Amino acid sequence: MRRLGITAVTLALLLAAACGGGNGDDSAGEGGRLLVVSSVSPITSIVENIGCSRIDLVGVIPEGQDSHTYEPPTSVARTLSEADLVFLNGLFLEEPLLDMARANVPEGAEIVLLGDQAIDESEWKFDFSFPREEGKPNPHLWPSPRLALRYAEIVRDALIRHDPEGKEEYERNFEAFRERIEALDAAIREAVETVPPANRKLLTYHDSWAYWAEDYGFTVIGAIQPSDFAEPSAQDVARIIDQIREEGVPAIFGSEVYPSPVLEQIAGETGAKYVTDLRDDDLPGEPGDPLHSYLGMMVENMRAMITALGGDASAMDRVDTSLVCEGGSNARY
Repeated sequence: MRRLGITAVTLALLLAAACGGGNGDDSAGEGGRLLVVSSVSPITSIVENIGCSRIDLVGVIPEGQDSHTYEPPTSVARTLSEADLVFLNGLFLEEPLLDMARANVPEGAEIVLLGDQAIDESEWKFDFSFPREEGKPNPHLWPSPRLALRYAEIVRDALIRHDPEGKEEYERNFEAFRERIEALDAAIREAVETVPPANRKLLTYHDSWAYWAEDYGFTVIGAIQPSDFAEPSAQDVARIIDQIREEGVPAIFGSEVYPSPVLEQIAGETGAKYVTDLRDDDLPGEPGDPLHSYLGMMVENMRAMITALGGDASAMDRVDTSLVCEGGSNARY
């Protein structure tokens, strides 16, 4: 995704990325560009597609890190202190990072909570990992392409507010991204139609698919990880085993971030296939790969999920997962 132009500024950014990674040790935006900070890599990818080379973008939560438990190092405070815009998911996901942002962003900077703007409280979803009695909804909106597009719209509008001279470019990038999202949605719907209706059930380690499931006619029958992110109790495991047997669930899904011996046990006792590579925070491949993007993550997720549930995921082959803008980007994950 990073087809960076060879300029002194870009070379400096590239060298900094090679030495520092996404640890927050950055300077303010170069060449008059906005310095934009984001949290998890799918959000970073969405922002990258809209801002492209017009912004300097730093994703501060390392890939593979649990966004629910991430504690930002003090170096992130320096980046935040120079930021023009900060994009977080919100909905109580990155609370330590939000606290740090509020304490460190300069006057005139804006913190944008995408999830809080994308849906209102009446649309919040609660489930096993996010019980209603705790008051914090499921924050994983971005696996839904419909809501990811809403994130992109919010990003576009915020970038225009802070850089009105770039309005035409931001709008052009958004329209190109919208076309990619619509193609992704169409491919998912085509693939879902090949899954036997009785198999359109999800049991995952972490509750990341509630909004996606509503969009595409799936039922989330459970999740392994409790709300305190501990291991499930023996009673919870026994209940889930009984449920899988009763409903004839053909596959259960783990996570690239949360290895789960419990899911291995459940698969062994029920005969369900254990799929280990669903992603919600971590992008496939390496920075610079076409699949290392929000779109690439969703394509790979659908290939894993649809196939395991007895469907045909070949429709995903038509989805272009690369960065929408030809000029590349100044993004760091």
